[in-house]
Amino acid sequence: MLCPFGVVLTASWFPFPGEPKNVSPPLHGQKMSWLFALSVLVSWVQVGGVPAGLKAQVNQKGLDYGHQFGLRMVTSMLRKNPIPDIYGNHNVPLLGDVQFSVTRIQINDLQLGDSAISFSKGLGVNLTVANGYVLLSANWKLRTVFGPDGGTADIQVHQLSLSTLLGLGKEVTGRPRVWAARCRATIGDISLKFHGGNSWFYNRFTSVLEMLLQSKLNKQLCFELKKGVDDIAPVLHAMNVSTQIDSFAELDYSFVSKPVFGVDRCHVDLKGEFFTPGQPRANIFTPSPFVLPQQPGSMFLLGISEFFANSAASAYFFAGVLRKNYTDEMIPKGFPFHLNTDDVGMLIPELEKAFPDMPLQVLVGARKPPALSFYPDGVHATVFGSIEVCVVLPNRNLVPAFLLNIDGNFTGQFFLRPVSSGTSLGKLSGLVALKHFQVYQGWSNIGDVKVEFLENALKVGVQLGLLAVNQHLKKGVLLPNIHNISLVNPQITVYQGLMLVATDLHYELPADL
Repeated sequence: MLCPFGVVLTASWFPFPGEPKNVSPPLHGQKMSWLFALSVLVSWVQVGGVPAGLKAQVNQKGLDYGHQFGLRMVTSMLRKNPIPDIYGNHNVPLLGDVQFSVTRIQINDLQLGDSAISFSKGLGVNLTVANGYVLLSANWKLRTVFGPDGGTADIQVHQLSLSTLLGLGKEVTGRPRVWAARCRATIGDISLKFHGGNSWFYNRFTSVLEMLLQSKLNKQLCFELKKGVDDIAPVLHAMNVSTQIDSFAELDYSFVSKPVFGVDRCHVDLKGEFFTPGQPRANIFTPSPFVLPQQPGSMFLLGISEFFANSAASAYFFAGVLRKNYTDEMIPKGFPFHLNTDDVGMLIPELEKAFPDMPLQVLVGARKPPALSFYPDGVHATVFGSIEVCVVLPNRNLVPAFLLNIDGNFTGQFFLRPVSSGTSLGKLSGLVALKHFQVYQGWSNIGDVKVEFLENALKVGVQLGLLAVNQHLKKGVLLPNIHNISLVNPQITVYQGLMLVATDLHYELPADL
């Protein structure tokens, strides 16, 4: 998943000349940081009219915000990460052939000056840095005709300029792909000052070394930048594009199409399909094309389709989660109602007449996946349930008695609220209401079952259950924190066939950065 923060990390690393070939830039130890950065853009990015379960969009406001704290992140990371040593040699008048090394390089100050990030229509993300400044300290060693010498040095890099275009695309496997499509980089000036040893003498010749360093850096900057971007390729190629929610459902969030870049926004389509792990995908739904409504005030838009919701219901249905057997042993002895023909016979007299004083086994479940749909007044859910009642004989054999079908229609409205603790993405609250409830006979081995009284009793039970559910939803459910990201001014709007989440985002930098 690709994001503006990844762009900042790439463009802000400038290597030093002469580093050993087996030494990688700081990215080598920061691939997980890159992956996090990359994942944010994927979750921030629609292509109008393309079939997908999830669509997302980030606009220039979101890109600017990512750029803002991305600079803080990269500055902290570069100060902490080791910088490759520099080795070289040069012929200097009076000194002859000079061999030098600069080791234990540390960044003491980093100012990226005038930097900006923007979308490049149809291509990717542009990053420019002008008037950058870097102050470094290091140990130095020289070997001249006069022998070896060493000490410390201060290195100042002035007028660092960089312009790069990162292309963002999609592999055939649905994984993201990134490459450096264009790069220009120059360093306007370098100043070098030696301390210790015979530094008073060598400082007279620093202009020669400064020109050498400046020349090598100007040649290497874009090469090393592209190399750093290329180092991400194997990591992205091995990146998971699905996540297991639990033992019953897994979510596929692979790219359906490559990211599409406009002048002021970027879109991506994600598959957004749930499936049962280890089983053939039995989803009976297909995604329909949809376009995200525009809300320019929010940096991030996420469109959730009916396909996404229904694939989740389908996955749990085919996993067998929506079916459960109940026996009398599962009911506490002191409870006033038990699963036997005497107690259930009060609701269905035909059962007690056919099998007096016998225990029961009841299978409650969905006979097909629930159907979810989105309308402006909220989320509509139709549940197709059934109750199969079997009589348990003394030898433990089961005698099927009857099966009742239960259809229910529910509507729900949901709201997102920000939280100030920083430990949660946000708080989800809502309200669920029962609109229609019907019980009717599927089949019966005890004659016609009169369901009117049972239907009323079950309807009361459902209403009581909804009271508890709504009480819980009124308090709100904390959503898990994702990489220290929380929602700012989130809004949920339900349209025909689409639920839209529009929000700004707040990212809390880790304490060690």
